[in-house]
Amino acid sequence: MLSNIISFFSRPISRNKLTILNFHQVLAHKDALRPWEPDSEKFNWQMALLRKYFRPISLSQGMKLLESGQLPSRSVAVTFDDGYLNNLTVALPILKKHKIPATVFIASAFSEGKNMWNDRILDLFAQHNDMMDLSVAGMGHVDVSAPEKKLATAQKTVLELKYFEPSVRDEKVERLITSNGGYVEARKMMNASEIKEISDAGIEIGAHTHNHPILNTLTVAEQYQEIKQNQELLSHWTNKAVTGFAYPNGKVGIDLSAETVNVVKELGFDYAVSTEWGYVNQQSNRYTLNRFTPWDNTPWKFQARIAMNYINGKP
Repeated sequence: MLSNIISFFSRPISRNKLTILNFHQVLAHKDALRPWEPDSEKFNWQMALLRKYFRPISLSQGMKLLESGQLPSRSVAVTFDDGYLNNLTVALPILKKHKIPATVFIASAFSEGKNMWNDRILDLFAQHNDMMDLSVAGMGHVDVSAPEKKLATAQKTVLELKYFEPSVRDEKVERLITSNGGYVEARKMMNASEIKEISDAGIEIGAHTHNHPILNTLTVAEQYQEIKQNQELLSHWTNKAVTGFAYPNGKVGIDLSAETVNVVKELGFDYAVSTEWGYVNQQSNRYTLNRFTPWDNTPWKFQARIAMNYINGKP
């Protein structure tokens, strides 16, 4: 009953409005240090609801229809950031099952064998249940034997290192790993051949910088090089034009500036997505498009939040 009410109410209000959903990973199994990431079971019912009550559409097609004023009501686009291997192995079969298009924005430096810096930190914490040396993050020695304390401390460590320039950030992560005895690293990111495989399966590939820096911490020339190298590599690997971009972290005015937007325009991208909440309509800036992460754990809340986004732009 609730689903029918939400669907009916959102139909006229949602015309020529696009909701863009932002995922990163779809885990095969739940992960205590990544509680925000859906596992395959959760992602399956999320996609089933999108197919039943909304109109899933590729982001590029959604932008074209929006520009012409022909975007259907309740349109929704699914996107992923970073380029995780489980986008191919876990998410893709579910997307195909429910006939859901998707876009994956890939940070290309991590397609060469090393995991993303934040995942390396989380995986280091996962292999410790005692005192850890977090001096490199300015946190001293911390006991992480309690699960809640481990999760909170891991998240704080990631935040403390996030805004360093990439080479400094990566050097600090290496020191953090070394000072805690190292760890066993399992590959989490797609390589070039797997990126081509998911592209050939119909998933749109977008750019997400090479090293995943916070762009606002770099000079304009460095931003240009980060984005250009990423775009060229992805185009070479997929044999397709790469016309969409996602800003790392994605907060307008904090993680990216007007100069950043100009770089994206100069490199010929058709659109770029941020992580500012809300819907997208014809008046939206094509280079700072809104999107949000659907964090609800129950189907009715998940559906209601998307419907509310069409109504008031606040998911």
